[in-house]
Amino acid sequence: MEESFMHTWIIFRQILGLTMLILLLPLAAYGDASKPIRIGATVSLSGKFSEPSAMVRDGYRLWEKQVNQHGGLMGRPVELVVYDDRSDPETVYKLYQKLIHRDRVDLVLSPYGTPLTLQASQVSEARQMVMLACAASGKSIWNRGYRHVFGMYALADRYFIGMLDLMARQGHDTVSILYEDNPFNIDVADGAETWANRFGVAVVLKKSFAPGSGQLRTLLNDAVEKNAAGLILSGYPPEGYRALELMQAVGWRPQAIGITIAPIHPDFFRKAGPIAEGIFGPSQWEPDERIPFPGTTKFIGDFQAAYNKLPSYHAGSAYAGCQILERAITDLQEINHARIRDYISSLDTVTVIGRFKVDHQGRQVGHNPILVQWQNGRKEIVYPTKMQTAHPRF
Repeated sequence: MEESFMHTWIIFRQILGLTMLILLLPLAAYGDASKPIRIGATVSLSGKFSEPSAMVRDGYRLWEKQVNQHGGLMGRPVELVVYDDRSDPETVYKLYQKLIHRDRVDLVLSPYGTPLTLQASQVSEARQMVMLACAASGKSIWNRGYRHVFGMYALADRYFIGMLDLMARQGHDTVSILYEDNPFNIDVADGAETWANRFGVAVVLKKSFAPGSGQLRTLLNDAVEKNAAGLILSGYPPEGYRALELMQAVGWRPQAIGITIAPIHPDFFRKAGPIAEGIFGPSQWEPDERIPFPGTTKFIGDFQAAYNKLPSYHAGSAYAGCQILERAITDLQEINHARIRDYISSLDTVTVIGRFKVDHQGRQVGHNPILVQWQNGRKEIVYPTKMQTAHPRF
């Protein structure tokens, strides 16, 4: 009798345990699904990178809002963890350490610019975490043998192909190149010199300057003396605007002026004034509905609705980088950085800013830069010919 009772009791306990397990499974699944996927990044809310970095932040935030409206990733909400890096490389390094080791984010996105991305990717690579370099194009990022850093931009040494090609076609055969002494702008200047030689445009002056110093004024005086047909100024926005002020002060303007970054922003003409007319600028993408990439028109409209301004290519690339990450996780259905790395390495697709394809080092090889020029107070695409919204003016 006692043995029969004990046997019945054991069976009852087993059934009770199994029943409790079945009842708790939905709760456990719900608890996991409600836990957000945390994605870490820094942006420059102050300092020399603040203007383009604000666009990067807005691109990230728009994607976060939209992906959560559609159920998140793997049924989990997405939470961006973003800190202000103040445009400072040392701060970036510390903040990515914090994001990865203390905040324990699941994924990371890059800050703005080559100098900051060099620091951020050093931290993420040490943990073998994938990083989409959404806003950097300096070659030095991909010359370190890293396996988890993937570029969105065409590389910096290709930025002025369009302007130099157009100059050569118009018979403007001399150019001066002035550039900030840092990795990104060195790459731009070296690339401009290489392509100038290929197009038969003589480089009569090529010199670097320290940002925030008085060297730019001296070098512009040298450029005035050389009086080349074209001037290429590779620098971050503060130096670009400063160069235009100095040219106005001396009353000098060559037939063609190309400046990195600053001319891309929608409010460039307002900030720079009348001298902005005719300025060329290399771009990775433009908010023009005639650009035939899938989702471009919707992205432009959504961005304008959210922020009451047009996006620059910095915003477009930030959003597109998030799209790549979203696609990888959606298809893989797990956050496994080794598998995400292999997935992105083999990906050949088109985002809102154009083709995405990387080489074995993670450098972007599918995307090509375009060239814009400010005409009658608005940006026009002038290169390549198949994407022109206006003919170039010299």
